[in-house]
Amino acid sequence: MKFENTIICGDCLEVMKDWPDGCVDLVLTDPPYGINVMDEKKQLSRGKQCINYGKISWDDKIPPPEVFGQIFRISTNQIIWGGNYFVEYLKNSPCWLVWDKTGRTPTDFADCELAWTSFKTAVRKYNYMWTGYWQEYMGAKKEQRVHPNQKPVIMACWILEHYSKPEDLILDCYMGSGAFCVAAKMLGRRYIGIDISEEYCQIARDRLRAVDTGVPVKEARAGQGALFE
Repeated sequence: MKFENTIICGDCLEVMKDWPDGCVDLVLTDPPYGINVMDEKKQLSRGKQCINYGKISWDDKIPPPEVFGQIFRISTNQIIWGGNYFVEYLKNSPCWLVWDKTGRTPTDFADCELAWTSFKTAVRKYNYMWTGYWQEYMGAKKEQRVHPNQKPVIMACWILEHYSKPEDLILDCYMGSGAFCVAAKMLGRRYIGIDISEEYCQIARDRLRAVDTGVPVKEARAGQGALFE
């Protein structure tokens, strides 16, 4: 696949239309849910305020059915976050992934998120606190939030370790911050990321570069060199 280990800025439907059948091993993606979930005025518990991501226009509707048709055509298996919002486009599945993200800190956000999968195994649950400001690991280990629907890289690694093989090609066609591509690179999988926003494509490229350099994106943008040169 000529696009492997690359980030593509564009409309995923138009990009995927030109790809051959079955060219991707696993689509791992998190499409817009169409629920306008981010409210700039929403407050978290303990006085912490939501990050203001500005005007978000891409979450006003779910993807059209043609997108799901292309996903199924080009890939062998699929894991689609927010599958509970797209049930009219998905087949019955015994294997859903449940992300329990509440921890011990109550917030205004959902306690869990669901991912539909094409696998025939049992339902699995992953516990990792990630609710607004609060994360499982705070301090130096806290992952920088750059996208309103960002998934933690540590969870993405868990998914790929359990539902892909080292030689697999992973596609995230609604890439956002690039967490799934970063996890794929960390685990030695091939990857392709697609996003319509050039800003997020650049963020994803920076995060992927950080896997090689060991320098977090913030520090790299501030001019810090690689840890080992």
